Amino acid sequence: MATSPARASPPRNGDASLLERVRRQFQESAQVKLKSLEAIERPIALAAEAMAAALLADGKILACGNGGSAADAQHFSGELLNRFERERPPLAAIALTTDTSTLTAIANDYEYEQVVAKQVAALGQARDLLLAISTSGNSRNVVRAIQAAHEREMKVVALTGRDGGEIAALLADRDIHICVPHPQTPRIQEVHLLALHCLCDGIDYLLLGAE
Repeated sequence: MATSPARASPPRNGDASLLERVRRQFQESAQVKLKSLEAIERPIALAAEAMAAALLADGKILACGNGGSAADAQHFSGELLNRFERERPPLAAIALTTDTSTLTAIANDYEYEQVVAKQVAALGQARDLLLAISTSGNSRNVVRAIQAAHEREMKVVALTGRDGGEIAALLADRDIHICVPHPQTPRIQEVHLLALHCLCDGIDYLLLGAE
């Protein structure tokens, strides 16, 4: 008779090795954030200005990414459509990763690489802005979305990591690149979330002034 696989014992209260792992995650995250600041603070400020300008011109922000970056795109659009920290009118933003019927139809009829690009081609206007998120900078569907945005004469804000990958070479002079110079995906994603909150704060500041 087959025996059940052994189960690991649940962590004991105050397990020293587990607590050390938790501390290390916090410490590494904090260090990467601080080390990234010099490289990305100016691009973040420029991106906030570009986004505020697009919104003031009756444009909208289209956001995209995959996996955790898709969640970040949805998080960002939710902060604009609802609010960040201050009361204000809703701001126009669309996460292009939420419509499962559209995503699966495009992936099924064409290819996954086009699931965002087709939406950008349909919805994007020159006064709009694309927020393209990819930790590696090589996500093919995000690359195609940037190409579609350029065809629509849209400005692009790219949020990447490592060396920026293929996206870094694809960006035009007027685009803005926020690149976290770190190799680990979890750390890049953590800085991306902080950068997105900085963008939300910057947009509110530019539109509403200081509190």
